Amino acid sequence: MAELSSQEREYLPGVGKHYLLPFYDVLHRVSGLGAVHREMIEAAGLSAGHRVLDVGCGTGNLLRTTGKRYGGVELFGVDPDLKMLARAERKMRRAGLRATLDRGFAQELAFPDASFDRVFSSLMLHHLDGPSKGEMLAEVRRVLKPGGLLVLSDIAHHGHGHAAKGISEAGFTVEPTRTRTLRMFGDVGIEVAKVH
Repeated sequence: MAELSSQEREYLPGVGKHYLLPFYDVLHRVSGLGAVHREMIEAAGLSAGHRVLDVGCGTGNLLRTTGKRYGGVELFGVDPDLKMLARAERKMRRAGLRATLDRGFAQELAFPDASFDRVFSSLMLHHLDGPSKGEMLAEVRRVLKPGGLLVLSDIAHHGHGHAAKGISEAGFTVEPTRTRTLRMFGDVGIEVAKVH
């Protein structure tokens, strides 16, 4: 069976259905996800000059918060949803921030090897099936520089469990999971993982 290209892959929109996009940022505010994003940014240990990629960046909330806090980092985001990316571009522009935002899929990141210091992913992993999760983690490992960090949050209920085992199997050293409870999402695990 031939591999699917970026243009042919199916994906699940951030809130499950395209018509729910207007509620994405409302859900972000109401759930308290901003606090998880701030903890992820803190855990990333960012410095001026770092290149940061957000895989499944949605409407750019995590990138915008990162850029506001660390003006000297280069911001990149990928998401398969063009409508999400259009919102992210508007939000970054209104905040006076620059980011390179591209349509793309987590399983086939269009970046050279060892091109990022940090990779973020927030509440996206559970959208992928088992093989796609492995592909995404392999791609993240590939684009991270030696010693680079993956900082990932994902839901930890409805049978999904924490992502730490899969991340470790992909060749990362994983810190103990930090668990936070969010309104409407339940438990969310924050994983900090370093490239061997």
